[in-house]
Amino acid sequence: MVMDDIKILDAVERYIRGEMKPDERLQFENLRKTNAEVDQLVVEHTLFLQQMNQFGERKNFKSSLNEVHTDLTEQGKIDSMKLKGRSKVVYLWKRYKRVAAIAASIAGITTITISALVWAFSPRANDNVQEMSRQLEVMKKVQRDQNAVVNDIKNQINTDKKAEKKSIQFKSGGTGFLLDGNGYLVTNAHIIRNSKNIVVINNKGEEFDAIVLKTDNAKDIAILKIEDKSFKSIASLPYGISKTVSDVAEPIYTLGYPRNDIVYSEGYLSARTGFNGDTLSCQLGIAANRGNSGGPVFNHNGEVIGILSTKETESEGVAFAIQSKYIFDAIDQLKKDTAYQSLKLSSKSSVRGMNKQQQVQKIQDYVFMVKGD
Repeated sequence: MVMDDIKILDAVERYIRGEMKPDERLQFENLRKTNAEVDQLVVEHTLFLQQMNQFGERKNFKSSLNEVHTDLTEQGKIDSMKLKGRSKVVYLWKRYKRVAAIAASIAGITTITISALVWAFSPRANDNVQEMSRQLEVMKKVQRDQNAVVNDIKNQINTDKKAEKKSIQFKSGGTGFLLDGNGYLVTNAHIIRNSKNIVVINNKGEEFDAIVLKTDNAKDIAILKIEDKSFKSIASLPYGISKTVSDVAEPIYTLGYPRNDIVYSEGYLSARTGFNGDTLSCQLGIAANRGNSGGPVFNHNGEVIGILSTKETESEGVAFAIQSKYIFDAIDQLKKDTAYQSLKLSSKSSVRGMNKQQQVQKIQDYVFMVKGD
């Protein structure tokens, strides 16, 4: 049984209060037997509820004691003006033990506990604050214990998820790169086609879950989104996305994952169109291997001019890239859903003017390996 924190606590509380149906209770008891963390959470939460009940009982006893004191004062049996501070309650306790004992029995507290409460609830300057502080410390400890158990359960769930993820056989792999600091990426549609599970891995080896937001099979473009709590948003990207193709013979380079390490390759733009004059792509004079698909193609200013997608099978050093202007088309289609209105592509490159080594050092953290099952 896998439940999030709120469902777990809700189930524990209903179990303690006897609000579960017989079959649900049996299922939950089986969970307790097989999951030590859940069993301990039941114990800790029971203690927490008991502490809360005891606190309520203490407040009720104090109220009863004050009522007895007021009643005796009105009868003229004691003079409240003569009783100062702690002596008022101590005097009341000594003279009217029987009344206090009755109140204690109603509250369900032992005589020793009553004596301690008389001291605690006597109207000294800061006693109410001190008593609440002590009680809150107890509740805080219980809450800390509860949180620790919940975190253990959460860690176990995450561990199970990681183990499950390791058991997944990823059949396809390629490259993708960020379009936005909030985890939006672009890659080739053919890399993640029919994949139910997708992960992306950066050059530090950090792995994140991702989902598909938009695919355009005709243009071989897919927009992904990293959906992983461990991913931290990035303020801005060092490169921009160009809406135009570079000139023929202009130097270009790409970063990708034909193996587990990020690989740099350089070449030149050999044609502004692709295979057999395809206007969706452009032709590159560059060495490309399996795994480079989906990788960014940069011009000398560090601007993305394309997405590496295919290579010529009959010729060495000939590859093709989807022109980057079609990334804008895919984003425009995605933004028809209002949830993505804030997604904007930048055309400015902060690495303009740097040499290639400097550009790569700035850019490589934003290029990911993409795996699909």
